[in-house]
Amino acid sequence: MRPGRKPLRERFGGVRYGRRVRPAPGPRRLWRAAVGLAAAAAGGAAAPGCSLPSFGAPDPASEEGESILSLWQGFFVVAAAVGLLVWGLLIYVLVRYRRRNDDVPRQGAYNVPVEILYTAAPVAVVIGLFGFSVATQLDVNDLDPEPAVVVEVVGFQWSWQFVYPDEGITITGQPGEPPEMVLPVGRTARLELASTDVAHSFWVPEFLSKRDLIPGVENEIDVTPSRVGEYTGRCAEFCGLDHWRMSYAVRVVPTDEYEEWLDAQRADTQQPADADATAGDGGPEAAP
Repeated sequence: MRPGRKPLRERFGGVRYGRRVRPAPGPRRLWRAAVGLAAAAAGGAAAPGCSLPSFGAPDPASEEGESILSLWQGFFVVAAAVGLLVWGLLIYVLVRYRRRNDDVPRQGAYNVPVEILYTAAPVAVVIGLFGFSVATQLDVNDLDPEPAVVVEVVGFQWSWQFVYPDEGITITGQPGEPPEMVLPVGRTARLELASTDVAHSFWVPEFLSKRDLIPGVENEIDVTPSRVGEYTGRCAEFCGLDHWRMSYAVRVVPTDEYEEWLDAQRADTQQPADADATAGDGGPEAAP
């Protein structure tokens, strides 16, 4: 090299094959764009006073259903944020670095900061959603040590039976005549699930959860109704030809009305028993 002359790389570093090479976008630009889009998506969902829609889920009628709805909303918001981030970055790159002339972009084999970002970000999202799911599952499956009501739910082809063991009340449905379960609002009810034949599934859409009834398997859930009303339940597991007939009703009432219903059911249960006892003794007129 002659004294005073610059190296070829310095003299022609910006030209390749007769065309000028355009500098590649710095990682800082991509980082700023990604952080900005993610912040905008998350900020719009978590703005103060912002009430998230249910995204197609029914309005929950139980405390457990409210926890499940929060999980569903969280998943939907995260999915929307990820979608906006990906689409935003695609549009940003397509517009910002579109071809304007014959300059050739720098040909790099790798970009370590960007590769770390798009590897760590999905892992962090999955870990966060997994933790959120486990926390919700533990909350929904947690059993109250002293439930206010215990109901034995028995599924059979093709109806349901609701037994209140502490009250001595049994309600049995028939195909075409759905039984009714009555629960007090704001009080935890323990549902002990059992099947006498095939697998069934206890499902009330407004409770936002279902639980299977499997022969030989003890299964139970707690339900704390939070809203007075009448709800339709169905078997959510195909159990045979007349599976479609396995419906039932759940009526949530105030506590005083629930106590009145219990008294009425006890009276109805006692009357047939008294009549049978009277018939067995021959009745008062049969005495000599």
